[in-house]
Amino acid sequence: MGNATGFGPGAGKLKIFLSYAAGVGKIRVMVEEAGRRKGRGQDVVIGILEPTIREKLVDAIDGLEIIEPVSFEYGGETGYELNIPAILERRPDLVLIDNIAHANANGSSHGHRWEDAEELLKRGIGVLATMNIGHLESLADTVRDITGVREPHVVPDRFLRGAAEVELVDLTPKALINRISRGEVVAEHKVAEALAGRYREVELTALRELAMREVAGRVDEDLVETKKEERIVRPWQTSDKILLCITPKRSSLRLIRRGWRMGQKLHGQVVGIYVTEGKLDETERKVLADDFALCERLGIQTVTLDGDPGERIVAYAQENNV
Repeated sequence: MGNATGFGPGAGKLKIFLSYAAGVGKIRVMVEEAGRRKGRGQDVVIGILEPTIREKLVDAIDGLEIIEPVSFEYGGETGYELNIPAILERRPDLVLIDNIAHANANGSSHGHRWEDAEELLKRGIGVLATMNIGHLESLADTVRDITGVREPHVVPDRFLRGAAEVELVDLTPKALINRISRGEVVAEHKVAEALAGRYREVELTALRELAMREVAGRVDEDLVETKKEERIVRPWQTSDKILLCITPKRSSLRLIRRGWRMGQKLHGQVVGIYVTEGKLDETERKVLADDFALCERLGIQTVTLDGDPGERIVAYAQENNV
């Protein structure tokens, strides 16, 4: 659940600009928001933007202070990392950090850029950061299945969930491919290779869906939390959810399979709920074990509650916006 205290008491707020691939435009969106915030009186600095990106966004970053990064040599090439000591000494309200999944050079303050951001946040400095969905740790296997490549550097889910806000920066795969074809994303001599590799439309479409689902799930969590804070009991049907009521009195296997298929068609969340009904005999225990085993195989979340079945099921549905 994203909130301002995701990184401890007194921590700065994190906003992540999330997209499904490089070239969608998240860096420009981040920089433009930084300019608006500066116009409202916030003290904003740029912590890290690659030099080539800075050249492309010269109009947008005009007027924003840049904390010069630390340079490192990578096999004869120069790379740049966040200058954490300089940022802490400067103590701005907000710092911009591109490519939060980046692995830092040896000798840096931390192993990864998201760890740099975490330190700044814990010191009370707000962060605007960019990230691609393919770098989210929990999606590593799914992304590998889609692209055929395992991302070597990932961002832990707790970092994303600690963000006060996540904004989806979107562009259709066809529009992104057009940008690439025009040489706006990669160098002209690399366009053909990019279009034949990681920028194939079918893969971009799948990654885009992952990004949309991640943000949609977060919105749904935020809604549940808001309803609890406002003490709103009546369900708001903003997304499809399916609640399967499991009983040991008879097999629920058919119900579970049907509910799972329905969830797949609706792209909805499926939850199996069981309310304990006293001591079970051997047959009932086996029925319940088989039902739970099927839920586990299908990836269906299960919840066990105590009390009156009718009251507990209704209460759960209200509390979780089912």
